[in-house]
Amino acid sequence: MTSQDLVGQRIKTIRRQRGLSQAQLAHPELSDSYVSLIESGKRTPTPAVLELLAQKLDCSLTYLVNGVTAEQMEELDLGLRFARMALENGEVAEARRRYRELMEDKSILGLNSLREDAQFGYARAVEACGDLDEAIRVLNSLMESGGESQTPSRRVAIAIALCRCYRERGDYQDGVRVGESLLSETARSNWNDDLIELGSTLLSVYIMRGDLLRARQFAAELLSAAETLGTPRSIVAACWNAAIAAEHVGFGEEAMSLIERALAIQSETGGPRNLARLRGAYVKLLLQVRPDEAAVARDLALRALGELKESSSSVVDVIYCSIYLAQAELALGDLDTALGYAQQAMDLIGDNNPHLHSEVHLLLGQIYFMQRRDEACSTELSVAGESLKHLSATRKVAESWQHAADTMAQLGDHDASVDAYQRALACVGL
Repeated sequence: MTSQDLVGQRIKTIRRQRGLSQAQLAHPELSDSYVSLIESGKRTPTPAVLELLAQKLDCSLTYLVNGVTAEQMEELDLGLRFARMALENGEVAEARRRYRELMEDKSILGLNSLREDAQFGYARAVEACGDLDEAIRVLNSLMESGGESQTPSRRVAIAIALCRCYRERGDYQDGVRVGESLLSETARSNWNDDLIELGSTLLSVYIMRGDLLRARQFAAELLSAAETLGTPRSIVAACWNAAIAAEHVGFGEEAMSLIERALAIQSETGGPRNLARLRGAYVKLLLQVRPDEAAVARDLALRALGELKESSSSVVDVIYCSIYLAQAELALGDLDTALGYAQQAMDLIGDNNPHLHSEVHLLLGQIYFMQRRDEACSTELSVAGESLKHLSATRKVAESWQHAADTMAQLGDHDASVDAYQRALACVGL
């Protein structure tokens, strides 16, 4: 049923409740035939006619147009504000509950824009709770049902979130499909902040998939577009992911320069969630490019972890930051503290993220090996291997197999080490 049909139906229902005929409602300004056409959904009344009919029917214009009273509209707006506030304050379970209640409220059904706000907020909240499958389901529904109420900016925001969720779940092909599809719909000569952020998310998927040549080329395109735009948001997004691409191909100091520029701009102009996530990404690069600065990395990671827990960051962001903290403590030789952070990360991982599952088990194996707890190390490596066997062959999975193989070799388990090396080679087509 169209919105035009619903308006006509509401006019007809209220007219009958008031005990009026079509002729009585129409007189003297309108014809009864015109009222009949409106009620049957065959004519769309102008705003002036709708206002006139609302006066004659003694009801609010809001109710005629949307099917809700002004009081209900106010309650829905207030509910959305509270849900948004909960999400921004890091109360992700509360935000999820509030958004779900809004989606189940029958009065929101005819309000396309508000219903979409609730659905998108719910998707972000469940993503932050770590339920990637549910987030992907809702985001796909929003992408498929996008109508006139869906602005270009909202459509890009949905694509960014969907691309990100696919990336975190390890579905790189789907992540690339979503990102490239929307970017191909829009001429790249019309880059704006939204599209550069989408492009940067797509770039991160290229990197995770191991498509480093494409990633390097696309990073250069994004950096050029961001420089042309000159906006803080575009420069941060482009520099952030271009830094990761640079590090992956061996340009460590170039990567540090790019991410330090992004961090400086984000510190002055950005929101707390992305500042905390960017700080975590900086910690990861710092440990890889400048391992002698592990103490600095640890202090920054502690700061980032506190910021993440106070923002709308996802559980995945917190897990990654805990991993970086464990790696920093490992580099500093504090094995017990490193173990604590690794176990903290493991406690947060759900059943729908095998990539993180295998990564943390490998980290635990490394810590146990350094603690000379060989049996515990072997168990962790075995669990990690079982997770890796179910993942698609990508460069990241190859690196994980190589990591496992190296540790197995140090343990003296040569057969398992050779098998892991062979799986690593198979992942890169060798």
